Amino acid sequence: MTAAGVHDCARSPLRVILCDDNVMLLEILSEVVQAQPDLEVVGTARDGEQALRLAHRQRPDLVVLDVRFPGGGPTIARGIARCSPASRVVAFSAYDDKGSVEQMKSAGVFEYVLKGASNRELLAALRRAAEPR
Repeated sequence: MTAAGVHDCARSPLRVILCDDNVMLLEILSEVVQAQPDLEVVGTARDGEQALRLAHRQRPDLVVLDVRFPGGGPTIARGIARCSPASRVVAFSAYDDKGSVEQMKSAGVFEYVLKGASNRELLAALRRAAEPR
């Protein structure tokens, strides 16, 4: 194992907030993320107000945010950037149209993942978003 590998193991898990208005999807996402030793779910939100409160209180490393989230995905992404500047937002969407992607990218998201992606793809996107830039 490299020195970097040793350091990664010693690091505390990345703190994640999950934001989607679909309760069943939130439960599944939570199980998938929580099963990873390097990730920890510290909250879930079903609307923009909840998401902003959680981001302000928890200061997560990562936020998984539904693009068509109540309160507006881009609006909430910008709000999270204001109240928790170190948090990195990963857009999670059923929509891959150019407009949705560009709106979220201009709102500061680090990754854009389609809801049909595999768990492996979602987890890889979370880890990429958390990498130092």
